[in-house]
Amino acid sequence: QVQLVESGGGLVQPGGSLRLSCAASGNILRIDTMGWYRQAPEKQRELVASIARGDTHINYADSVKGRFTISRDNAKNTVYLQMNSLKPEDTAVYYCNVEGYTASWRYYNYWGQGTQVTVSS
Repeated sequence: QVQLVESGGGLVQPGGSLRLSCAASGNILRIDTMGWYRQAPEKQRELVASIARGDTHINYADSVKGRFTISRDNAKNTVYLQMNSLKPEDTAVYYCNVEGYTASWRYYNYWGQGTQVTVSS
């Protein structure tokens, strides 16, 4: 079993910044891809950013390129999302997603509980 704990969401004015964190714990041998997704009301969940093991293959949604930065701390099994120049259209519930292998080499893919980000004046 793998547990994910997200933090860092909240209310921010347009142009402001927030930093999301997602810490993984439990039966973890290896973490491969870590990512952030978001879901706005009445919209489908979409990929915001992802980062593969070794900090390779970093991907961003076009809508956040140049404003958001994803990073990971492998020693802490944690992924971060630094969000700058926030816009009202960034308002959504943000979910982290982590995939990898347990100590018995069983593949896993887990979602965080979600954290609300609201950009409003």
